[in-house]
Amino acid sequence: MKRDYYDVLGVRRDAEQSEIKKAFRKLARECHPDVNPGDAECEAQFKEAAEAYEVISDPDTRAAYDRYGFDGLRGRQMTDFEHVGFNDLFNIFFGGGFDSVLRDTGGMWGAATGSAPPPRGEDVEVTVELTFSEAVFGVSTEVEVRADAPCEECEGSGARPGTGRESCPQCHGSGRMREVSSLGGFGQFIRTSTCNVCRGRGSIVKDPCEKCRGTGRLRVARSVTVDIPAGIAGGQRIRYNGDGGAGALGGRSGDLYVAVVVEPHEHLVRDGDDLIYQQDITMIEAALGTTAYVPALDGDIEMELPPGTQPGQVKVYRNRGVPVLQGSGRGDLKVVVNVLVPRQLSDEQREVLGQFAALTADTDYEPDQSFLDKVRAVFHQ
Repeated sequence: MKRDYYDVLGVRRDAEQSEIKKAFRKLARECHPDVNPGDAECEAQFKEAAEAYEVISDPDTRAAYDRYGFDGLRGRQMTDFEHVGFNDLFNIFFGGGFDSVLRDTGGMWGAATGSAPPPRGEDVEVTVELTFSEAVFGVSTEVEVRADAPCEECEGSGARPGTGRESCPQCHGSGRMREVSSLGGFGQFIRTSTCNVCRGRGSIVKDPCEKCRGTGRLRVARSVTVDIPAGIAGGQRIRYNGDGGAGALGGRSGDLYVAVVVEPHEHLVRDGDDLIYQQDITMIEAALGTTAYVPALDGDIEMELPPGTQPGQVKVYRNRGVPVLQGSGRGDLKVVVNVLVPRQLSDEQREVLGQFAALTADTDYEPDQSFLDKVRAVFHQ
């Protein structure tokens, strides 16, 4: 069901033409398909607003609509604005184009001429391999980037030194082509497209630079220093704005993406910001107690294991893990005890263990925590 045209534009029913025009300008700037490419919702809002403005900006159709509603517009062919360009829309309704509106509101590159902005440079991705320690504590390193850079011979213009770019003879520097078709007594249908000669740039090169063949850019290799933040993990990427390929004709450079690959640690396993270490001890050491040395990132930790230490027992050392990426503090180091049992026994060992078994009772082996609970404590599950 159609909405009331005044509600569409957000104006009162007794609004002056200046208010109606102002309201439509605002909606068109926000919803035109050229501004929101691929957005079906904005496209529908723009069509609705254009239809509403076409009706209530005309005194005759507005009077018919005010008196009879949508029934008063029956038999009237509405203009199809689906393919009307952003600038051409304002030529139709207001005259003089929308370029002045863009200039009055700060505009964008090429607003004064209608030409397309300079093409943005390409994004580039490189891979950097880090040691476990470098990823944990951060490091500055050099990476080689192969990307477009402005041609030094023509200073990025694409024209042979001593010459310059010239206004496109087909679009006369606008970068756009217009095709106007008559809609009988209902105005004109205007279709715009990018100029196929200058590709929307508004200018061409007649005498191209020999070194870059008129492109204004050359593929080069350069070294870039990248700062890897502490706490980065393998598989993550870091974006460095503007360090990618150079844009054409002074356009914005692309971005550099650094993909991180981290070598595994010899003893430690990373779990988010926490580190996990498996401390192996013999069953004799577990029964009698022992001292072990844990290889932490910033120095070994002396760990006392009391008599009766159980398999899977977890000892947590706070703030001895990985620094929080772009934050404060560090994770924890969790040491999980693994009790080693001999796989082969001599006859003498069997005899001694048999004697030991005869001297123990079931209560000597009563567990204080299930193995599953210990695993959950390590992995936050």
